[in-house]
Amino acid sequence: MSSIKKGIPFIDQHDENGMWGKYGGNFIGETLKKPVEDLTKAFEKLRNDKGFLDELEYYRKNYIGRPTPFLELPALTKHWGGAKIVVKHEAQAYSGSHKINNAIVHAMIAVATNKKEICGDTGAGYAGSALAIAASLFGLKAKIFMGAHDMKRQKIQVFRMRSLGAEVIPCHQGSKTLVEAVSSCIRYYTANCDRVHMCVGSCVSSTIWVKICAWAQSIIGKEMEEQMIDMFGKIPEKLSIVCAIGGGSSSYGTYSSFIDKDHVKLIGVEAGGPEGKKNGADSLSRGTIGILHGSKSLLLQDRNGMVSNTTSISAGLDYPSNSPLHSHLKDLGRLSVMSVSDEEVLESFKLVSRLTGLQPSLEPCHSFAATAKLAPRLSKDSVIATNCCGNALKDMDILAERLKLD
Repeated sequence: MSSIKKGIPFIDQHDENGMWGKYGGNFIGETLKKPVEDLTKAFEKLRNDKGFLDELEYYRKNYIGRPTPFLELPALTKHWGGAKIVVKHEAQAYSGSHKINNAIVHAMIAVATNKKEICGDTGAGYAGSALAIAASLFGLKAKIFMGAHDMKRQKIQVFRMRSLGAEVIPCHQGSKTLVEAVSSCIRYYTANCDRVHMCVGSCVSSTIWVKICAWAQSIIGKEMEEQMIDMFGKIPEKLSIVCAIGGGSSSYGTYSSFIDKDHVKLIGVEAGGPEGKKNGADSLSRGTIGILHGSKSLLLQDRNGMVSNTTSISAGLDYPSNSPLHSHLKDLGRLSVMSVSDEEVLESFKLVSRLTGLQPSLEPCHSFAATAKLAPRLSKDSVIATNCCGNALKDMDILAERLKLD
């Protein structure tokens, strides 16, 4: 991997225009150029400020509950045969998912830059709930944009956000999902950037928001590397890290400490959508280079450049693009990609629930569904690590309707 510099965080391996290879950048209007420059300077200062880092470590340990567990799943290893299965149990973080890692960082940046209001986007509701929690903790007003379709399928998260004092704004445009939530959030921020800080919940949008989210989530990979060495005595020689990919926050966080370790296989799992259809959110597999939300990445679009509507059982993965970090990793040959169907995801939820007691949300169920295919092909001295990045509480209405266990 000669194109990946060892010892330098991958998020910092962009050029002067904020591009990782062909991807990334700041494709924004004139109104946002100064706020983006100011935020970039503030973040670069804060990420190296001892006081800021000490405060962040305090909240990670005492509020989020880090480090999150890392454990073997012997029942899955036995059931699938082949590789040993281990999991980073990120759903144990306060709020129920990894999204709190990014939300706390953004709330701290808002305070440091004297902003009294924070706005954000959400699909599955975990990013929104985490932001509402962080805003409450730091005394900020929160405005959260969510697709109207997602508000219906994640009703419990909407209640949760509102109970925390956040204003939840429904987005009725287009597919009424995450892509519209991000668009609406950026529009609001553009009009109010003098007094509002914007938190992007995934590793998407202009370079600075990609970097903040990726930096915040890299704590997952840092912990996992240390925990893996504690468990195995070293990083296993035959290690594959399998993660679900939507906007890339949990997957990048998990990969982050392993990107420059050439022997570790990085595998991304996209939302293939309903079986037999071709309208899933698998942009790394089927996308072409395009611009969305201020950044260039692989994008699902028609021949005229219009963004395609996508369908997935998982609101958190139902996004027509991905992070420029992941697009670049794929180009470098460092990231391999596969997709699984909604039906395979439901089967993985049932199996993982019954054999382990874990109940992953629909997003990480994609990585478990892929692991079911990969593990039997590998030798018994191989290891597959995945990230259970959220719990299924938010998805129980969907699961009850689709699985009909009653």
